[in-house]
Amino acid sequence: MNHSQNFKDSFDSLEGLADRIGEILQCPITIEDSNHRIIAYSTHEENVDPARIATIIRRKVPDNVIHTLWKNGVMPKLFESDEPIIIPAIEKVGLGNRIAVSVRKNKEVLGFIWAQTDHENFGEEKLQLLKEAAKFVKNQLLQHQIKKRKVEEDYNEFFWKLLTGHFEKLNEIKKHAERFRVKLDGGLVIAIIDFDQEVNQQIEKHSYYLIETLQHVEVICRVFDQNQLILLLRCETEKTSINSTKQFIKQFIDKIKERLQIEQVKGSSGLFYESPLQINKSYTEALKVLELKAHFPKELEKVICYHELGIYQFIEELFQIRAREQYQNYTIERLRAYDRKHQTNLLLTLKTYLECDNNVHDAAKVLHVHTNTLNYRLKRIVEIAEINLKDPNQKLTLYLDLIMENMKSEDL
Repeated sequence: MNHSQNFKDSFDSLEGLADRIGEILQCPITIEDSNHRIIAYSTHEENVDPARIATIIRRKVPDNVIHTLWKNGVMPKLFESDEPIIIPAIEKVGLGNRIAVSVRKNKEVLGFIWAQTDHENFGEEKLQLLKEAAKFVKNQLLQHQIKKRKVEEDYNEFFWKLLTGHFEKLNEIKKHAERFRVKLDGGLVIAIIDFDQEVNQQIEKHSYYLIETLQHVEVICRVFDQNQLILLLRCETEKTSINSTKQFIKQFIDKIKERLQIEQVKGSSGLFYESPLQINKSYTEALKVLELKAHFPKELEKVICYHELGIYQFIEELFQIRAREQYQNYTIERLRAYDRKHQTNLLLTLKTYLECDNNVHDAAKVLHVHTNTLNYRLKRIVEIAEINLKDPNQKLTLYLDLIMENMKSEDL
């Protein structure tokens, strides 16, 4: 049966189309974009469930509803198929019985149509009607996207000017921020999600979806640059913002890995700044975290924020000074020569001991030796290299020089 005649009338707006779909299917209809922002909804009489009311009031599906739909496997099905999905009521989030269908252009999901089906028996014919309606909604959503794209291009240009330090005056930034309704008060920080592969449409869609649904921080600007997603986050106070930022980045990475079955995703953030004129500094710092994590994957595996780098913040500059002066650490050279001659590993022992913050028990576990063996080795290191392992100045210098030993073959 050809159902196209049911939607043959032309509609000036998605609201009119939503009303027509609701009239034909005899139930309330909601049309959303792919990030669950409400685009249009039909009029309704009674028996409207709490989830629909909350969606209309907020102009977006509540986070708890979205999370539950993901956990129950509904959203993966909608992203994978263009067939209508029957969703039984989920009372704990106020969601009544639903039928949903994705709106697609080829393989790209543009949005969704949701039909609240309480007290209504949906047979095969109505399921086909809902699928047919998605084809008409597609054209409306494509027009909506075209209008949106022009605004987004200007918005991205504004964000890149912030990232590159283009603006010199605060008033100029405020003027553009007002145009795009971007709040630039409070603590501002740049976060970067780095994908070790080409960013495809699937990654983009899921990334934007997570930005909309994850809590902890407020994402006020976002843009993709090659294999990186760059985010401008805003927090009211710096005290809570650092932990919130780390939690957001960790949760984002965990969920994107789980949903897309990808492994190599890293995250970083710069320092917080009160002035939008300093956003470019936070961006530079976030990039530096990623660069150093690439050079020191083991040492900086758990580091996300720039302030967590500690002495690694300055390691490149120290390395350049050492290289320029052709400096060699006397202790390291003595131990290296001894190891070569006697086939020992005292230099590795010293490095491990320092990395374990001088904890003999921890270092012994890493080296897989008894603590007595390690203490004997440390005694030999002191004798051979003529150092004092109780002197913090000597230990710090040794630790830094051992880090830079691994940088000699790197292009830092």
